[in-house]
Amino acid sequence: MQMVVRIEKADPPDRTELLTAAARSVALLCLDDRSGGDGPWRAPLDAWCDARIRKIARRARGAQWAAAQEVWGVTVAQGSAQARAIVPGRVGDVDKRISRLQIGGTEIGGEVASTAPDVGVCLWINPGLEMTVGKAAAQVGHGAMLAVKLMTADRAREWRRAACSLAVREASPAQWAALLDADSTGHAVAVRDAGFTEIAPGSVTVIAEVIDG
Repeated sequence: MQMVVRIEKADPPDRTELLTAAARSVALLCLDDRSGGDGPWRAPLDAWCDARIRKIARRARGAQWAAAQEVWGVTVAQGSAQARAIVPGRVGDVDKRISRLQIGGTEIGGEVASTAPDVGVCLWINPGLEMTVGKAAAQVGHGAMLAVKLMTADRAREWRRAACSLAVREASPAQWAALLDADSTGHAVAVRDAGFTEIAPGSVTVIAEVIDG
């Protein structure tokens, strides 16, 4: 799955908002009506899920961002940020409007918020890893998909109706230890990276949690 994050040179978005937009775009694409039943996105989604699931985040600005909107996918705006998840396909078949976008240069300043939300889906980032925004966007995208495993079918439908509202946070070391324990008991779900870029194979990058108020 290709992901496109909008990073304008003169006015970059807030880091937390960009990661939130990226995660929501993936969840909304996967839960879209076009991704199920006889929808046009079902076959490519099924093929992707049956293979090794990977996500690649690319940077776009200006006309590049406008062109990316013409490729099958879902765009989400979150505050000052925008991100688009593209319907997945084989690497060699990636639309040129997407493949020409840079993978590098997806870094922006700022820190990810750390205060836990009162309720809802929260994607916790590993405080011990250094990841570019592009890498982190792919990881929270994975986390948003896996969060559905913590929900009943009815709750997943409610979440979709709420536009897959979620929070992205960076855990403290103590919180991270507790989240790893929650993953081991099935009360949270961890994203383990394959290690193709930036970090070591098997690293837990993000843990998804559903907080009940």
